[in-house]
Amino acid sequence: MKGNSRKAILNKAGHIGNGFFCCQNNRLPTIKALFCLFLIINLVSCGISKSVHHIPQVSQYPLEIPKITRINDSTFRYNQNYLTKNRQQLWELYIKGNPLQLGYNNGALTQNLMQKQEGIFFSKVEGFVPSKFKQKLLRGFLKWYNRKMYLNVREDYQAELYGLSQYSSDRYDFIAPKYLRNLYLHGAHDIGHAMQDLAMVGCSSLAVWNENTEDGDLLIGRNFDFYVGDDFAQNKLVEFVDPEDGIPYMSVSWPGMIGVVSGMNKEGITVTINAGKSKIPLTAKTPISLVTREILQYAKNIEEAIAIAKKRKVFVSESILVGSAADKNAVIIEVSPKNFGVYRVQNSSRVLCTNHFQSDVYKDDKRNLKHIEESHSEYRYEKLQELLQEEEKLNPEKMASILRNTSGLQDEKIGYGNEKALNQLLAHHGVIFSPQKKLVWVSSNPYQLGEFVCYDLNEIFSDKGLQPDDFSKEELNIARDPFADSKEFRNYEEYRKVSMQVNNAADNKENLTDDFLVHYKSLNPDFWKVYYTTGKYYFCKKEYSKAKTEFETAMTKEITTVPDRKEIQKYLKKTLNKLK
Repeated sequence: MKGNSRKAILNKAGHIGNGFFCCQNNRLPTIKALFCLFLIINLVSCGISKSVHHIPQVSQYPLEIPKITRINDSTFRYNQNYLTKNRQQLWELYIKGNPLQLGYNNGALTQNLMQKQEGIFFSKVEGFVPSKFKQKLLRGFLKWYNRKMYLNVREDYQAELYGLSQYSSDRYDFIAPKYLRNLYLHGAHDIGHAMQDLAMVGCSSLAVWNENTEDGDLLIGRNFDFYVGDDFAQNKLVEFVDPEDGIPYMSVSWPGMIGVVSGMNKEGITVTINAGKSKIPLTAKTPISLVTREILQYAKNIEEAIAIAKKRKVFVSESILVGSAADKNAVIIEVSPKNFGVYRVQNSSRVLCTNHFQSDVYKDDKRNLKHIEESHSEYRYEKLQELLQEEEKLNPEKMASILRNTSGLQDEKIGYGNEKALNQLLAHHGVIFSPQKKLVWVSSNPYQLGEFVCYDLNEIFSDKGLQPDDFSKEELNIARDPFADSKEFRNYEEYRKVSMQVNNAADNKENLTDDFLVHYKSLNPDFWKVYYTTGKYYFCKKEYSKAKTEFETAMTKEITTVPDRKEIQKYLKKTLNKLK
């Protein structure tokens, strides 16, 4: 089965990815689609076998099995490797060594956290795909889809993953062997957004320098909006890696991750990734987080970063914002399976990045143009421009304020959780980089509203050595946002929980009182989705007059995307037909 037929099956199978990787769309594939997928997997099983049994070569690396010393309930060490939990509840990890030793040190120190994270992730699969039969088909699909990934991952990173995987849980061996499972998880971000054929949750980032900052230095901020549930975001990990080969670097992610989604190296190179609009590829290749990891570990300037990105085969479309202390500049490397571009600003000292491409090589790309027209990416881009006009000279505190902004254009109230906002109130983390000073600020919970903790890479990677209480620069921290302690925020958190109740009531034909629904709408009154959800509940209950009112109210709000607007219009039309 080739070409369009194969793509059609992948498109149907993609509905699985829509759910558990991005937590945006809960539609599941039909039995028919899964059956077709099962046939494909059987047809190409010979291609799967080699990848399933692949074990990386690690014998060339000296290894000492770590023996962990527990200093207290939240601090652990092995030689010069540390794991500790700070006052803001961020986990801080420092590891050093050759690739295999890095993996072992990481796994030994974070084993409990890593296994918990793995459990949270795979519980999402069970939630979205409760059928054991469908889970088996999904496992087969992932093995087939990822069959060429190991051929596109550096051998030293495979060795590191192998060491890390020795501390994975036995509980999920039925999904795949430990090493292979760890490799798959590093492609989760890519697979999730490759399978997503609708508007995706969007990250925002920006770089400013010269006249745009108070001291003229380069300053970079980003929100990372990859969301796999609240539990997944609880154990944020700030990782400091001193590899035997290459440049020491830091990154912000989660336990079990050796790739980089947000990070900076000791030379002042920064990387952040923003998903673009992708075709659904036929096979996984190099996970984007391992491309950015390679940039941090081996690049000292922008040209070296571009050269690294250009030689890797990726399987999704992604914008990589690269900042450089050496160049006192920032560019956006725009990669996709069949194209490569670099966006450099001319006669400007700022670069803005949301979820669409800006370089010349993509100017006629139909998929990118459609994404600009139909998604919330352009809206957030315009919001960044608006805020930079208001705050002409940024410092780290002002940058944090931009990352925390929940309003729409011209300060319009668009509802909390609206993806048109820079702060969609679901970010895994926010980060601020000062590459020339080698300072980085990492947000703490909730979202990017908690205190931003400051780290100085000059000190952390100095020759004097590190102690577990030496990680952060407390005096440079950015204060917690007062919004996090407001009634509006508490209402928003309650709204999220009540939304699930309303959706479940609609699905299960349960009764809710009008007073309950009035309270629900009062929790987030400016958000279109509140009225859409209420309208769907009334529609399922066949109370069409009430449904009509809710859908009409939703249409008056700032709706996130063109597909969202069309969905409301579809329900409204069906409702009006029922009232005839």
